[in-house]
Amino acid sequence: MSEDVIIRKPGRAGHITLNRPDALNALTGDMSIAIENALDAWREDDAVEVVIMDANGPKAFCAGGDIAKLYEKGSAGEYEFGRAFWHQEYQVNLKISDYPKPVVVFMQGFTMGGGVGLAGHASHRIVGETTKIAMPECGIGLIPDVGGTYLLGRAPGEIGVYLGLTGTRMEAEDAIYASFADWFVPQERWGDLKSTLIQDGDVTAIQTAAQDPTGGILAQLQPEIDRLFAADTVPDIRQSLAQEGTEFAQSARKKLAKGSPLALGCALNAIRAARRGDLTDALAREFRFSYRAQEYGDFIEGIRAQIIDRDFAPKWRHDGGDPHENEVIEMLADLGANEWTPTGDTQ
Repeated sequence: MSEDVIIRKPGRAGHITLNRPDALNALTGDMSIAIENALDAWREDDAVEVVIMDANGPKAFCAGGDIAKLYEKGSAGEYEFGRAFWHQEYQVNLKISDYPKPVVVFMQGFTMGGGVGLAGHASHRIVGETTKIAMPECGIGLIPDVGGTYLLGRAPGEIGVYLGLTGTRMEAEDAIYASFADWFVPQERWGDLKSTLIQDGDVTAIQTAAQDPTGGILAQLQPEIDRLFAADTVPDIRQSLAQEGTEFAQSARKKLAKGSPLALGCALNAIRAARRGDLTDALAREFRFSYRAQEYGDFIEGIRAQIIDRDFAPKWRHDGGDPHENEVIEMLADLGANEWTPTGDTQ
């Protein structure tokens, strides 16, 4: 049976390939550990000048974490499995962000959740014609995590709030506009570009291969997004959308209605807070929510409805209403001795 992640050192590169194409390359705990171990090994290895991260299969770079296992354990009350998974995953996210060598990521197809955590913090983020990037966590009772609130907090205007609360997918041009990617390279050129990186270790080859993408809509929608998503609370955003008659506003309203009210309130708080801190701060805040999400949030029910039973009719804890502000504060409150802190070398 093939490995779930393939790690090797061709030429001047360290090469990491996600290898679960039938599962849309969903990230497991063991895969995350293997990636971290490779990064640690290559940090002081002079033979490795650049790290390449890609994935097998045309449908996805990585569609997220392996949440089926998290559901199984969480449903049985075994919350520590998920907490350990998230702690490890966030450690890798920070390590990629702080890595002293270029990390070049190729994102084909679906790149969501945990896939954004691997790709979004890399130094050189490449998208192509099939790329679809999203942070849809509110729809399963989580908040955008893996450093997602940090990325969303740095998108222009209120675009990050819009993307985080609605889970809207971005294609190449919009991903670059929202600061989730850097370069558009036609996918037919990816093989040659990887070969050049392996042979020369020179990331300037990316700019040579890059082209201007087309088809984005976020830039033209930004004035409307900034106006409709500027409110301080989710109920106020919902009201703004309800009062607006445009096609965009009504579409956004329907997407917003699919999210867990508790997760939406916490996501808005976390995205706005992430604008004022660094990635470590954002990851620590996200971990506070994920640490509590199985026991006190809507995560288990969200996975049941979207992935397990697929009835798409979750029974949220605040179905038909919104959480009190104090509940949001409690979900994001300091964990004391259980706070997330990075371990080992991250810079």
